[in-house]
Amino acid sequence: MAILTPDWVKHAVFYQIFPDRFARSPRSTPPRGIQFKPWGSPPEQQGFQGGDLLGIIDKLDHLRALGITALYLTPIFASASNHRYHTYDYYQVDPLLGGNAALRKLLDEAHDRSMRVVLDGVFNHASRGFWAFHHILESGANSPYLDWFIIRGWPLHAYPGDVRHPPNYECWWGLPALPKFNIRNPGVREYLLEVARYWVAFGIDGWRLDVPTEIDDVSFWQAFRHVVKTVNPDAYLCGEIWHPAETWLQGDQFDAVMNYPFSRAVLGFCGARTLVQGYRQGNYPLTPLTAARFARQIDELYTRYDWQVNHAQLNLLDSHDTARALWIVGDEKSALRLCVLCQMTMPGAPCIYYGDEIGMSAAKDPFCRAAFPWEDEGQWDHDLLTFYRRAIALRHHTPALRTGTFQRLHASGGVYAFARTLPQQCAVVIINTQTRPVAVDVDVTGLAPTGMVFEGVWNGGRYAVKGQRLPSVTGPARDAEVLVSGDGGVGC
Repeated sequence: MAILTPDWVKHAVFYQIFPDRFARSPRSTPPRGIQFKPWGSPPEQQGFQGGDLLGIIDKLDHLRALGITALYLTPIFASASNHRYHTYDYYQVDPLLGGNAALRKLLDEAHDRSMRVVLDGVFNHASRGFWAFHHILESGANSPYLDWFIIRGWPLHAYPGDVRHPPNYECWWGLPALPKFNIRNPGVREYLLEVARYWVAFGIDGWRLDVPTEIDDVSFWQAFRHVVKTVNPDAYLCGEIWHPAETWLQGDQFDAVMNYPFSRAVLGFCGARTLVQGYRQGNYPLTPLTAARFARQIDELYTRYDWQVNHAQLNLLDSHDTARALWIVGDEKSALRLCVLCQMTMPGAPCIYYGDEIGMSAAKDPFCRAAFPWEDEGQWDHDLLTFYRRAIALRHHTPALRTGTFQRLHASGGVYAFARTLPQQCAVVIINTQTRPVAVDVDVTGLAPTGMVFEGVWNGGRYAVKGQRLPSVTGPARDAEVLVSGDGGVGC
């Protein structure tokens, strides 16, 4: 089977938004009589701070200036939790976010700016408030919806008071608030597939799929892909899979996954000097990496999948499920900048977690879900924001960094170099994690003929190929050099 992934994803820079904490619009009219927590309240207090979809619209020009071309929103459907992974109505955008009308306006405004919008689909489990589960709670064994879930006893322990009464039905990670769907029930499958179809027809540009490995049914995800791609062949399907995912990336299920192996490798290499000891992403520890070990991990990563998949992988550094990247690297901003340069120059679609661009730093959930400090720019790192804009522009302005081939050129002494090549352009990237400048002779055999000139589009310089080598290319301390030959060698 030929594997095809959406072309627009290969050229996209994503921005992940946790809607309750991104922006609250003064134009919003939430349901009367409700009270939100003050904006900027400590995230560990949980509760709702009132971010909404109109707030995202208000900030689209900020995001466009940053260079963002696609949004990934964590769940937005009606839910009784601020993260909204407890869905009780899959056809209703949460009224606290502005309802369906606000999503319609967000899609229209984003598309007018050539931005795509991907939603989070939570189809493994629902909420206790989901209508079919509520029916069971009210009707007990007489409910015709019993087989929509996996019930193991009566009465249901949906609100257990102590450990002697654990939930007696299948639920996600044993949490009674999250009853697991019986995906083998044809009514459940039909319902969920129609939800997937409905919102793509509404105008969303794809789904990020929550915990898809827990739906142990290949035929469901194959049907899911068929339904979605029938409505929009360019819709993006990205699974939340933290480990190698060949089974799901054969062209019949997902286009890509959230590329946590990429993030672990990049954080381990670029943050090797300052990495927070013992930190784990999911079940995986982060460990300092030498250039050689980093190179082996990256080579293994890119040989694992078809190149259509590699170009569409969601290359994140952090998310709502991890500590923020800056915190992970010990608040060392030069390490974060190196990580971002890897994101923007290596194969895959970069994804920035909201607020990283202004230096937000925090431990994992709930601390990583703080409100964006729009009203206090004194908290912003404006130099870092300028860096993000420039690094994103580098990717947008250099086609080879988006869809070029990938070849490792050098990996030793804290320095890693690689080439990205298209027929009309070659880019050579040198990442230097050392605290002093280094000069590297880069072997470009087969990539560029003797005499070809490479322009430094990140830190300047001009280098000509001599005897199949680029001699003495300077990698600035804790920084990178990006050299471009051929059409499009424009500095940023």
